[in-house]
Amino acid sequence: MTFEELKEMWIEELLEEYPASQDFLEKRDIVCVKCGAPVWGTLYENVAKKYVTEEEIKSTIKDLLVLLKG
Repeated sequence: MTFEELKEMWIEELLEEYPASQDFLEKRDIVCVKCGAPVWGTLYENVAKKYVTEEEIKSTIKDLLVLLKG
């Protein structure tokens, strides 16, 4: 998976394909699926709600990509 593919992935799809991403997203206060909150949009859109600068957004997505690649 590339950075661009991950960035544009829908959260629902991400969580289905990569269950380990749930803890990452929760710890970063991006998405809390366990809380029962509805999840809409792409990974980028959800990360952008939490982080202000493009640098922070890209860094967070890159960190998740590293985690998923193991």
